[in-house]
Amino acid sequence: MSEQAYFFDTYAFFEIIRGNQTYEKYKDAGAMTTVFNLAELNYGLKKETSKEKADKITDKYFSLLVEVTAKDLKDAMDLKTRNRKLSIPDVIGYTVAKSYDVKFLTGDQEFKKMPNVEFVKK
Repeated sequence: MSEQAYFFDTYAFFEIIRGNQTYEKYKDAGAMTTVFNLAELNYGLKKETSKEKADKITDKYFSLLVEVTAKDLKDAMDLKTRNRKLSIPDVIGYTVAKSYDVKFLTGDQEFKKMPNVEFVKK
């Protein structure tokens, strides 16, 4: 992957969708995510808007999906047992980002001081 690639956490997707200017520069960056993050995104959108609009927005991001390996899953659950505050989609995404050697893009406070994180908050 190029230096310009990032793993988009669900937080990053929401900030981009909402037009947060702090995330503007990441809109055209190489991006990847997992089905777990898209599930979390779709669920969050459905709580805020119509099913149709939520599904349409989510559909735009399916081309960014990358595989989650058995090793990724096991490593993610190791991280989850050490930090129970992190969500399952987040620990899986963080682990996948490391396996692809890209930064994990988020504004989630729990990741602020972790390695391999591009922490961006308003």
